[in-house]
Amino acid sequence: MVSVCFYFQVHQPYRVRKYSVFEIGEANDYFSDKSESNLNNKKIIEKVSEKCYLPTNNVMLELIKKHPEFKISYSLSGTLMEQLEEFSPKTLSSFQELADTGKVEFLSETYHHSLAFLFSKPEFRGQVILHKKKIQELFNQTPKVFRNTELIFNNELAKEVADMGYLGTLLEGADHVLGWRSPNFVYNSVMNNNLKLLLKNYRLSDDIAFRFSERSWQDWPLTAPKFANWINAINGDGNTVNLFMDYETFGEHQWESTGIFDFLRHLPGELLKHPDNDFKTPSEVMKSYPSVGDIDVHNFLSWADVERDLSAWLGNPMQESAISTLYHLRDDILKTGDKELIALWRKLQTSDHFYYMCTKWFADGDVHKYFNPYESPYEAFISFMNVIHDLRIRINELKKLKTTNGQNIYKL
Repeated sequence: MVSVCFYFQVHQPYRVRKYSVFEIGEANDYFSDKSESNLNNKKIIEKVSEKCYLPTNNVMLELIKKHPEFKISYSLSGTLMEQLEEFSPKTLSSFQELADTGKVEFLSETYHHSLAFLFSKPEFRGQVILHKKKIQELFNQTPKVFRNTELIFNNELAKEVADMGYLGTLLEGADHVLGWRSPNFVYNSVMNNNLKLLLKNYRLSDDIAFRFSERSWQDWPLTAPKFANWINAINGDGNTVNLFMDYETFGEHQWESTGIFDFLRHLPGELLKHPDNDFKTPSEVMKSYPSVGDIDVHNFLSWADVERDLSAWLGNPMQESAISTLYHLRDDILKTGDKELIALWRKLQTSDHFYYMCTKWFADGDVHKYFNPYESPYEAFISFMNVIHDLRIRINELKKLKTTNGQNIYKL
């Protein structure tokens, strides 16, 4: 038997607008760009909702009704959920309708889709707790499985996740980690035998996410029967096929005109033609199949780019400077007790801000250019650092207020 495990990352950041040096100390609206469409968060949410979230959710609901065996899982970032509440309530309702079917599992992550684990363990734990509460509030579920931002993982993270009580976590099925082994089995962390690990089958996942519309690909066109046959061939040589991808694959990265929605509509039926195939959520896979061995990851692993490392976010001095400066503000920001200021600072932690500063222009260059809403990585860096400068001014103003009024505003 082989279980198909669908997991979708659903995330949108609050993009920092083009914040000029002349606005420092004058303007506090870091994210609300109403003039430029590529930096207008409301317009982006509405566009992606219409092209991807709403039509894909409709297809998923149809499939669940048509095939009672069909199951899926999501990780929705806190920044996405907030924007759906504000800008597209009908999209949020469509996710809630899916949750009500009982066939959908929601996973934990950092609320702000951040790199907090790399820089502040207390901040990381706090964001995971915030995210869990939001999932409980909106979807009436308590997540059992954790998924770190962009599948960033190592042994230290595994220990932290196990200590937080999670059943398991997801990670990239990178060749240099697996070696001769297959991603189509359940593993456990070398740090804790009780923490289950599901590894992305990146070849089959990327066939859908990246190669589906690539006419030069030897297997184009990809049809549901063809893909199902590839899954069928794993029977007897694996327990689970973990298909992990961005939800924006459907309708946004792969446009409707490519036939991606027709492919999705037909795939479950084709898979279920094989009597030994079924669908399971991540927690069900972890509970259903025993671990076949340990996974030992010393250096950080991610699902980004060909290197599968952290270089997409921390690969140049601009990125390192921006993120280290941001996290160095943590103690002063929290001591202010100013909820608005803290919320703004946390929105700046979202990993996308540092991704936009990436200067990698080789095998992955087109990916970074496609997703970058700025004219250059340097423009992204300048806007971000100008905002950081303004935050410092606001912190200092609160310090002066404390001194002037004798108020202990720094007491948490």
